[in-house]
Parts: sequence; C-alpha cells; structure tokens
Amino acid sequence: MDSLTLFCTASFIVAGGLYWFVCILGSAEQKGRRAHHLSGGSISHEKVQDNYKQYWSFFRRPKEIETADKVPAFVDTFYNLVTDIYEWGWGQSFHFSPSIPGKSHLDATKAHEQMAVDLIGVKPGDKILDAGCGVGGPMRAIAAHSGANVVGITINEYQVERARIHNKKAGLDSLCEVVCGNFLEMPFADNTFDGVYSIEATCHAPKLEEVYAEIYRVLKPGSLYVSYEWVTTELFRADNSEHVEIIQGIERGDALPGLRHYSDIAEIAKKVGFEIVKEKDLAKPPSKPWWTRLKMGRIAYWRNHLVVVVLSALGIAPKGTVDVHEMLFKTADYLTRGGETGIFSPMHMILCRKPEN
Repeated sequence: MDSLTLFCTASFIVAGGLYWFVCILGSAEQKGRRAHHLSGGSISHEKVQDNYKQYWSFFRRPKEIETADKVPAFVDTFYNLVTDIYEWGWGQSFHFSPSIPGKSHLDATKAHEQMAVDLIGVKPGDKILDAGCGVGGPMRAIAAHSGANVVGITINEYQVERARIHNKKAGLDSLCEVVCGNFLEMPFADNTFDGVYSIEATCHAPKLEEVYAEIYRVLKPGSLYVSYEWVTTELFRADNSEHVEIIQGIERGDALPGLRHYSDIAEIAKKVGFEIVKEKDLAKPPSKPWWTRLKMGRIAYWRNHLVVVVLSALGIAPKGTVDVHEMLFKTADYLTRGGETGIFSPMHMILCRKPEN
C-alpha cells in the first residue's frame, strides 16, 4: 500500500469516527440532542465562557445564593450551561434512580418517575404540577403512565423550548404544558392542582420552606405532594474533612445553595402546614446503588470529552464548553463518593398532604 493510499485510508477512518461521535451519537437514552448541537442554552455562543466564570463567582459570594432574589440568575446560568450536555450525555430526565437488575437505565428511570405519581394517587384528567421540570423527561413518563394533565415549571427559558419540542415529538403536547417561572413565586392561583411532585429539584431553593409554602398554596386541599430531596444522611459528619469536601463538591457542581440534613425535611414541611404521610430514603437497601451509572459512564465521559474538545477547537461548540464538561465530570466523582460513603442521598422521599380545611 503506497503512502497516499495509506494516508487516504487513515483520513477516512478518522473522519468516519468523528462523524459517528459528532453526528450520529445522540443522548444516553434517547437521541434528543447530538454533539454538534451543544450550546450555551439561552446564552449567546461567544458569552458561554464568561457565564461559566460568572457561575463560579457566586461561590465567592456565598451569601448571594442564600437569598431568593439571587436564585434565578444562579440556577438559570447553571442550566443554560449544562442542559445540552445533560441531554447528550445522560438523557432527558435530569435525575438519579436506583439501578434495577435486568433493567436498562431508561427503564429504571421511568419506574422511579412513575412511583412518584402513583404515590400522589392522581387519575386520568387530573391536573398536576411538576415543580422544577427541566426538559420534561419525568413529565412525559408521568403523563403517559397516569393520563393526568401535567404542568411543568422551570426557571430556564431554554429548557421550556426543549421540553416543548420533546412533548410534541412524543405526541404528548396535549397532556404536557411547560411554563417558564420561579417556583418560589409561581404564576398559578391558589388551590389549582390535584397533585404536585418534584424530582430532585427543590434542592435549588435557598430556603426549602419558601418553595414548600408555594407548593402548599397552589395545591388543592386534601391533595398530595411528593418530593425526592437531595440530603445529607445520618452518616455525614461536619467535622470530617473528607465528608465536607464531598458535599461542597456536590453543591458547587450542581448549583446548590446548600444541602439540607435529612432530618430537616419533614419539620420544614410541617412548618408550612403539610401533614406527613410517609418519609423514606429510597436510596437505602434493598435498593441497588443509584451511583452505578456514574461509575459505568467514565469511559463514555472520556469519549465525550474528546468530542467536546474537538468541537470547541473547531468553533462548533462554544468556548467554555470544555470547562463545563470537565466540571460535570468532577461533580460526578463527588456524587459517586457521596453514594459510596452513604453520606449523601438524592432521593429522600417525603409524601405530604394538604389538610382539607
């Protein structure tokens, strides 16, 4: 084989491989986003890196992310930066679920979502709220499973756009509605919904009682609310430097004002008026580890990181995308360590009822 032929063959293989990673490889579960579509959400292409730096600046002024008026900018910036990467590398449901032997990650995710709506006992035609809906993965699974009309609210306008596209593609736009808004000040009348759920979303609230009070307000009397909360567990020790490092790594890589201790959740719910029906950490045995998928995804990360580096170098992905992707990988390691040590759970479930009177 002469050198020209060898060069052409090698170039074809490299080009073909790059095309596969960039144009064929879609999201981890459903092809909803491709590598060459990576963007900064609502942030313009040239300002992604500046906004990444702005995101980290919040942690140099921690008191600013403890007040409700700063939360929209903090969380909105984060989701503009990560939404496309989440969709491409993880799927349309931005949350964890216990692994189920013999089942795919997608099946385990759907089961986790369907359990939430089963707990609040809605029926076809009921109107329910998804508080912190992201791009609507759980919303679509829950609407298809229950037949309920689901209204989702997210702080991020880009996620609203993505959710509406997915809803239409899934043929569920008649059951799923998406609203852009702050779940600390929701644009809904009192006593609107027959049920409410939030899946790993209220962790972004600076004060849990503020979002719980809003959910209480818009929920009909006698109806149920279920939440999967991110918490530190009874094993967490504030005087253990490794524990503190892990929790701070999770907070900084996931736009969290501060993780709550599991023992605070029910007290906060009761404080705003809820009756506690059930409380359980869904991550505890016999549930299988929820962090298995993160550990299995390390090879995929390096593959994806190579693609992101190439796309950024070519100017296809915005400058700063490499930094965001690297941040998420580091955060995945902290999450894994949190799960393995047992000091962190992303699925502390609390089921509440709004009293009839």
